[in-house]
Amino acid sequence: MNSVPTNRASSSAGTVSKAEQAYQTVQSKIASGEYGPGYRLVLGRIAADLGCSAVPVREAIRRLEAEGLVRFERNVGATVTGIDPTEYLYTMQTLSLVEGYATALSAPLVTAEDLAKAKAINAEMRGCLEHFDPVRFTALNRDFHSALFTNCPNPHILDLVHRGWNRLGALRSSTFSYVPGRAQDSVAEHDRLLELIEAKADAGTIEAAARAHRIATLEAYLKHSPASSTP
Repeated sequence: MNSVPTNRASSSAGTVSKAEQAYQTVQSKIASGEYGPGYRLVLGRIAADLGCSAVPVREAIRRLEAEGLVRFERNVGATVTGIDPTEYLYTMQTLSLVEGYATALSAPLVTAEDLAKAKAINAEMRGCLEHFDPVRFTALNRDFHSALFTNCPNPHILDLVHRGWNRLGALRSSTFSYVPGRAQDSVAEHDRLLELIEAKADAGTIEAAARAHRIATLEAYLKHSPASSTP
């Protein structure tokens, strides 16, 4: 009799560990901006909301700390991290490499349905520009890129991409709030990336475009950041 892998989340909430539920709940609230930079994570309150003890919540918080989304401070406890310019620099540089390569590897496997989905998402992002909502724009931005790299046949590279996005989870809404003009350029670059994939451009061209797109966001932030000096 075949056993079900324990690390695979089931659609039934009853088979997901309390620690995983706590992780997913807190991580999603950080990513959405509900728990913004500096927000204090009270373990007892989160545990009460989830109907569990503080033990799995503590485990989830430690996991989020390892991903750079949470930090512990003496006499304060766990808080959501803000933008650390150096950490942001390193994360964006790394993500530009792995996501660019993942997008290039995925491109030949992108279906007409995937392209249609990505185009619809980018159209919605364009619609957000007039009355800019950075949290909504950020969620759509992740959905757009996911549609393009999710077919990457190399699971190790795909895992690195997801790790990079998770690390940026606490930073992205703040980034687009800080440089809203970058959002308009980002949508235009999405159009270009879609054109390359649809035209079946070579892998090197697609990878370069995806990498340049990510680096442009990094450069826009660093240009406007008070701590604009880089190591």
